[in-house]
Amino acid sequence: MKHSQFPQPKPLFDANASAGGKDLGKLPEWDLSDLYASEDAPELKRDLDWLEQACASFAADYEGKLATLDAAGFLNAVHRHEKIENIAGRIMSFAGLRYYQMTTDAGRAKFMSDCQEKITNYTTPLVFFTLELNRLDDGHVGALFAANADLARYKPAFDRIRAMKPYQLSDELEKFLHDLGVVGDAWERLFDETIAGLTFDIDGDALNIESTLNFLTEQDRSKREAAARELARVFQDNIKIFARVHNTQAKEKEILDRWRKMPTPQTGRHLSNDVEPEVVEALRNAVVAAYPRLSHRYYALKAKWLGLDTMQVWDRNAPLPMESTRIVGWDEARDTVMNAYTAFDPRMGEIAQPFFEKGWIDAGVKPGKAPGAFAHPTVTTVHPYVMLNYLGKPRDVMTLAHELGHGVHQVLAADQGEMLASTPLTLAETASVFGEMLTFQRMLEGAKTDAERKVMLAGKVEDMINTVVRQIAFYDFECKLHEARRGGELTPDDINALWMSVQAQSLGPVFDYMPGYETFWAYIPHFVHSPFYVYAYAFGDGLVNALYAAYQEQPEGFQDKYFDMLKAGGSKNHKELLAPFGLDATDPTFWDKGLSMIEGFIDQLEAMEG
Repeated sequence: MKHSQFPQPKPLFDANASAGGKDLGKLPEWDLSDLYASEDAPELKRDLDWLEQACASFAADYEGKLATLDAAGFLNAVHRHEKIENIAGRIMSFAGLRYYQMTTDAGRAKFMSDCQEKITNYTTPLVFFTLELNRLDDGHVGALFAANADLARYKPAFDRIRAMKPYQLSDELEKFLHDLGVVGDAWERLFDETIAGLTFDIDGDALNIESTLNFLTEQDRSKREAAARELARVFQDNIKIFARVHNTQAKEKEILDRWRKMPTPQTGRHLSNDVEPEVVEALRNAVVAAYPRLSHRYYALKAKWLGLDTMQVWDRNAPLPMESTRIVGWDEARDTVMNAYTAFDPRMGEIAQPFFEKGWIDAGVKPGKAPGAFAHPTVTTVHPYVMLNYLGKPRDVMTLAHELGHGVHQVLAADQGEMLASTPLTLAETASVFGEMLTFQRMLEGAKTDAERKVMLAGKVEDMINTVVRQIAFYDFECKLHEARRGGELTPDDINALWMSVQAQSLGPVFDYMPGYETFWAYIPHFVHSPFYVYAYAFGDGLVNALYAAYQEQPEGFQDKYFDMLKAGGSKNHKELLAPFGLDATDPTFWDKGLSMIEGFIDQLEAMEG
């Protein structure tokens, strides 16, 4: 639970990262020296010392005085605040990325924790800034923006800060929560370290969670079953810890929301996403209404391909019988994605190129490395870093396309500066999912046989179901969990029951559920790190499907509009960003456009059956 204005950059692990295979060629590793050379680099000490002094002098110069500033003075304060954000973000990016490279290393964990504590202490004097800002009269703030065009550029950032105005506590309480934020992280750390430390026994091999989950995509059904049962066994053995983490996090959130007078548990997320609750509700309702036309229909087809009357949970991500277990080497993966990006627009290829050449990607699976995949933007004066756990499955190529899309977006938005570069989560998935779609369409064009085409279409449909249907089911689970927690402590069985209620609804009647599947909520990091994050995936996928349809209908001039959208970062909301494409997410029928694209792919698969 973050209360700091300078939260530790928490790379959020993307939902569909997968792994499997060997002999992949030379995999790139991070070179973090663009941030700092080492833990004891003199530049790091210099920046920490600067930060302590800069925060103190900022507070001395401005606390109690914001109302007296003219537009030029206010702009100067904003620039100083951005510089502080930049240095704090740089330090925490370095500490956080080193930690994620090896979460089991006690020294790295301590270093990250120590940096977090120092930065929290240094930045406590700055808590006044947003509080005091939100006490300024709307007319006064409007007059400042009207008086200075450079200052007016920051209006979207201040609009987002001022959206929190009704939910603000006293200065003293806000400072207290800011300080307490370090302790709140302990539950997230406990979750991360518990997950990273789990070992699963598959055929006598001790595996980590990433490798074990990967068995769920094996061709051999008995291997998939063994992995699913082993996951269930280990989750059950640790279920008390996971239930404790969820109970505590949900209770802490409930207390905070109550004190802040937030009307719902989801309100804080909608505010930070700069999206209206009714837009999210329309998305959720459109997807749930489409379950029978999407997941239920697709999985019935898949059961037929697999020769099964009922599917088990370990068949959900199974490869198709006609699918070859082809391993894609790193060089081929890189070329596939780069060719797709460059074919869309050479500028996109140019932005992506340095990621492969300059140590901006950490690709290999290593002991102690965090699972999953992410792109972390660091700060606007450096560059993003991409983490993968690449093991050569065709889906891993899609994960590379996805994370590189984030990276390109982050590079393009960096010119907006620290306060405006980062997009709300709902828009943060735009470039990543679009990058996947470009790569997929390129690979589909290159398919040599109907069987290959079918496998690729099915793989894309599964990814989309995982991104849209599965994430909305996750969102419903979280809504139920937070609602139920308000009535008291939840036992593991209580949480299990909530999980199963959304799984059966979203996956459809063709599925049977092995004993133990009810604990599979336990390993999803988003529930712990970032409550209600998950609907952003479905939002992003729906938005991109609608965008891609617009690209197909009217390719002329699309690239320039697309680049403008990415460059805008967080300086515009979804309505303004989509207007040039003739799209509007507040229109209830908007989501059906995106969902109909998935339906169209399933139609093609059904037609191939004939």
